Amino acid sequence: MADTLNNLPEFTVGEISSALKRLVEDAFPLVRVKGEIGGLKFHSSGHVYFDLKDEKSVLNAVIWKGAVRALKVRPETGLEVVCTGRISTFAGSSRYQLIVEQVELAGVGALMAMLEARKKKLAAEGLFDAGRKKPLPFLPGVIGVVTSPTGAVIRDIMHRLNDRFPRRVLLWPVAVQGEKAAGEIAAAIDGFAAFPAAGMPRPDVLIVARGGGSLEDLMAFNDEAVVRAAARCPIPLISAVGHETDVTLIDFVADVRAPTPTAAAEMAVPVRTELLTQVLDCQRRLITASARGMEARRNALRQLARLLPRPDRLFAHPRQRLDTASERLAFALRGNLEAHRRRFVRSAALLRPAMLSGRISLGRERAEALGGRLARSGKARIMQVRKALDALGRLLENVGHRAALRRGFALVRGADGTLRRAAAAVVHGETLSLSFADGDVGATADGAKLPHRAKNKPQTGSQGNLF
Repeated sequence: MADTLNNLPEFTVGEISSALKRLVEDAFPLVRVKGEIGGLKFHSSGHVYFDLKDEKSVLNAVIWKGAVRALKVRPETGLEVVCTGRISTFAGSSRYQLIVEQVELAGVGALMAMLEARKKKLAAEGLFDAGRKKPLPFLPGVIGVVTSPTGAVIRDIMHRLNDRFPRRVLLWPVAVQGEKAAGEIAAAIDGFAAFPAAGMPRPDVLIVARGGGSLEDLMAFNDEAVVRAAARCPIPLISAVGHETDVTLIDFVADVRAPTPTAAAEMAVPVRTELLTQVLDCQRRLITASARGMEARRNALRQLARLLPRPDRLFAHPRQRLDTASERLAFALRGNLEAHRRRFVRSAALLRPAMLSGRISLGRERAEALGGRLARSGKARIMQVRKALDALGRLLENVGHRAALRRGFALVRGADGTLRRAAAAVVHGETLSLSFADGDVGATADGAKLPHRAKNKPQTGSQGNLF
């Protein structure tokens, strides 16, 4: 037994891995595997990694970068799909995996379930609310179109616009199906919304359009990025995807849904001929109404004119009063002129030379007499006032306190300058000021009382201390 074990061939790990890889790839060169996508990861390298799982098992799967661009269905978590590819191994972790070359939906029911879940999610965010809908402009100057540049859709839109009302159209070419379609459509909507005010004219309305197709062909317009781009677009947007029976998620978020691209063009602009007819009809009605109004006012003016008096009757009495006043004015002017002439003659007689000279001499004599009287009266008044003033001066000299001081009296004031009229008002030690006829001297009260002197007794010697 030991010899048998020793005779077994010996392999390296790489040899075993390579042998298993060839064995698995030869056994499963091309398979279709159905399962639910889980653990989805979009790597920065461009590869996509995910798991295919069912109730019991899990199969690793990978989509290389070159195959991702050709996918018709974009992988999403929870989506049930059928993947076409080959089974291979990954020696780095000793596991097998499915190299996916194509991804298809497992069935319409699974796809509808996924779309319904996405619709509820977006509706819960308020993207489908009617209050968010913007009205379409009546006559847009520029129309932006997001669609394929080679399909029949753009030709139908341009043909319909030219028939109804030719407008300037800006086309943003995009792919309308495939892996890159959703990103290009979302970028086109955001690009139109980001147009500056200057330079390229910003569209007044957008049309996102595509022809009919299967549910898988229209999946780009169910993409969440496209729906959110349409929701945040500030330009009114018309959704025209597929035929009338085709419904995509962009239809719910668009401001207006058109059943077909041709119908979208009809919604975008009015019919030019109908507008011209309507304008001409409004012009005709305006002219008719203006004419009727003018005629009605003309008739009313005629009725009012009949009620007015005739001009000759209206001005007859004022004209008669004017004639009477003009006659009286002539007589009054002549009378006034005669009265002024009489006054002028009287004044001229008073101003004759001889009379004028006598009146001037008489006036000069009266003026000289009045001047002499005024001078004499002024002198007499001045002498009278001077005598009265002298008498008052003599009286003041006799009764004033200066006369009393010259007779030997003195004024006694305290330190505060007030008079001391009695001995009882003087305080012991108080500083006093004595005013005599020839000046002032200071003194200090010692409080001693002197004997009372008899009246009219002659005094001898010096006055001494008053206190």
